[in-house]
Amino acid sequence: MRVIVTVVEKIISEAHIDIPDGLNESAIKQHIVDRYNIGEISTDMNIFQVDFEFISARIVQGQPDTNSISSEKEVIR
Repeated sequence: MRVIVTVVEKIISEAHIDIPDGLNESAIKQHIVDRYNIGEISTDMNIFQVDFEFISARIVQGQPDTNSISSEKEVIR
């Protein structure tokens, strides 16, 4: 029997970064967004928390090749 299992998790990441002193709230937000958009923050991100959302499974009937599934039956949701 072939079963397709899907797990959905919410991952919360946290980074401790240095930003210039003297910026107002709007400038702080823009500085963080700019650094995130160019990928500078991604390397500093550490997984802080993972929350399980749900798991589901579907029984696949027919071809064992996942590229040609003839019918599915959901068994867990």
